[in-house]
Amino acid sequence: MCDFTDLLYEASEGIACITINRPEKYNAFRGRTCEELITAFYRAGWDRSVGVIVLTGAGDKAFCTGGDQSAHDGGYDGRGLIGLPVEELQTVIRDVPKPVIARVNGYAVGGGNVLVTCCDLAIASETAQFGQVGPKVGSVDPGFGTALIARTVGEKKAREIWYLCRRYKAQEALEMGLVNRVVPAAELDAEVARWCGEILAMSPTAIAIAKRSFNADSESIRGISALGMQTLALFYETAESKEGVAAFMQKRKPRFGSTGD
Repeated sequence: MCDFTDLLYEASEGIACITINRPEKYNAFRGRTCEELITAFYRAGWDRSVGVIVLTGAGDKAFCTGGDQSAHDGGYDGRGLIGLPVEELQTVIRDVPKPVIARVNGYAVGGGNVLVTCCDLAIASETAQFGQVGPKVGSVDPGFGTALIARTVGEKKAREIWYLCRRYKAQEALEMGLVNRVVPAAELDAEVARWCGEILAMSPTAIAIAKRSFNADSESIRGISALGMQTLALFYETAESKEGVAAFMQKRKPRFGSTGD
């Protein structure tokens, strides 16, 4: 498809592959990237010839590293409450009636880690790394990024992930339930293809019903996200949040202060 600039899109033999194509930015997303991802998921999700969707990142270094901080100066470069329609992106991944598999080929940090969590399944290379970075740069994902991760790995572990902003290797992610399978990098494509093949052999209607029933249990998080994003939009206007971005861009330790003023 030639109508995307930040993505690669390919649909063949029942599988739609959506690839974030910004390897020079470690596949971080800007406003345009989010818009294109939303469009691509709708295209694949309602294409009757597609039975499973694979989300990945270009290259071998990163799956996705979240919002592009170079486009963040008290707000990102697109639409929505914070300049990125991340709520819509997370929602469409959950709403399309096809399983979405995260093919995690490298760093899945920040918003990238949240995308992995929102996907139905995740298969990771042994070289993948996971974690959140928001509090390091004056940000947070106060919706699916907190509540759904807590449901996935348990609340104590989720608080550790957010409060300490550590990096976790693929095997650790597997042990905590963030991913379904870890394989050597050379076997990643074959393993993803194997899982896609098994899904394509199933009843698509039964799979769609199962997906919606799984999502129904955590649908209230969408409301938490809407409230949280309103708060986040206000936070991005503060000196504290701006200091986090400035420190990241200048490659120095942030000086947040102890009071949050």
